Amino acid sequence: MRRRILLLSVGMTTLVVLAFAVPLVILLRSTTANESKDKARYLAESVAYYVGDKDHTNDDITAYLDGLTDHPGRISVRMPDGTTLGDPPPGGVPTPKNVPAGYGDGGGDGDGDDKGPPKIGDADYRDVGGGLAVDVGVGTPNGTASVCLYLTGDELYDGVVPRILILVGGSLVVLLLSIIGAELVSRRLARPLEETASTAERLARGDMDARAPTTGPAEVAKVGSALNGLADRIDEVIAVEREAVADLSHRLRTPLTALRLQVEALPDRESAEELNTQVNSLERTLTAVISAARRPQREGRVPHSDAVEVTRQRAAFWEPLFEDQGRELALDLPNAPATVRSSGEDLGVALDALVENVVAHTPDGTPARITLTRADGVVRIVVADNGPGIPLGAGERGRSDRGSTGLGLDIARRCAEAAGGTLTLHRNEVVLTLAAL
Repeated sequence: MRRRILLLSVGMTTLVVLAFAVPLVILLRSTTANESKDKARYLAESVAYYVGDKDHTNDDITAYLDGLTDHPGRISVRMPDGTTLGDPPPGGVPTPKNVPAGYGDGGGDGDGDDKGPPKIGDADYRDVGGGLAVDVGVGTPNGTASVCLYLTGDELYDGVVPRILILVGGSLVVLLLSIIGAELVSRRLARPLEETASTAERLARGDMDARAPTTGPAEVAKVGSALNGLADRIDEVIAVEREAVADLSHRLRTPLTALRLQVEALPDRESAEELNTQVNSLERTLTAVISAARRPQREGRVPHSDAVEVTRQRAAFWEPLFEDQGRELALDLPNAPATVRSSGEDLGVALDALVENVVAHTPDGTPARITLTRADGVVRIVVADNGPGIPLGAGERGRSDRGSTGLGLDIARRCAEAAGGTLTLHRNEVVLTLAAL
């Protein structure tokens, strides 16, 4: 959740930065080119004023051009007689355009008395060989001369790289700040949601004491409060239902006691014994119902037990019977405890059902083995024997092909499912899988 929020925020910020950065890069290139053009025009006009001075000869102009080293580009001059001085651009220097007639202030009559600065024309820009040429015409006593300053593509955009690097650095700073901000916001949003989801999972596993946080944004806090209210309501309903079952069981004890007294008063002792056996069975059932109803008050909402200890105790219980029938009951248990999400009573009942299934449906002398392993968050208890095997469909409630009630495997299955596990039947073994804690 937090990762999605972070990626979404960074992605949106990146799009915004790109939306601003791309036009800015184009603007920086254009601005840099315009600045280079202005500098080139200024330098070309300065050279034009020097060339237009009537006291400067071709040698003077050449020496002047050679002395201009601290500037970008190549400068050349095309004199009125067609002579080209300096380093001309590709294609040479063109004939100047837009140069005012005359020279100085004297109207250009050629008598040598003209005074004032030479007249220069407007700068003319043209693309040459991937670069830019700036041409400036200037009037001289001998005619019109042309000054050309040529900039290559690199010289035209000289200085744009540092500016782009500054822009990139600023963009990275913005992205970094957005990541930090997104991390803070995602934590504030995602942490309560993750805790709320964790609470819902704990409630689904039967931990009715779990409660969601009611902090964070209002919407998230509202969800947490609603989930807590639902958990409280479920807790109340479970408590009421268990109390109702316990009360009903207690109420049944009175008529059961009266029934026992009537059975004991029967003159036919054989019939009385048979009925008394059924009454005892009913009383044990009522006791189990009351015990199950009261269990949360003794064990908490999530029952648990040590599967290793319970298995060892039940094996000790069945060992005398196995010895009487000439059987061997082998145990393969780990030394460390294996806590499962099942009460000791329920797990004991399930193990008794599985062991009783071996005793009832295999010949005397048939060995059996109980193996317990723990791995991948589950505990597996395997009850195996060397008997004729379990028939197909034996796990269905009430079905038995061997004269029993058919409830033993179903009891074990319901115990496994209540503990978040499964019961798997194979030919000569039953695997009881329980969720580990």
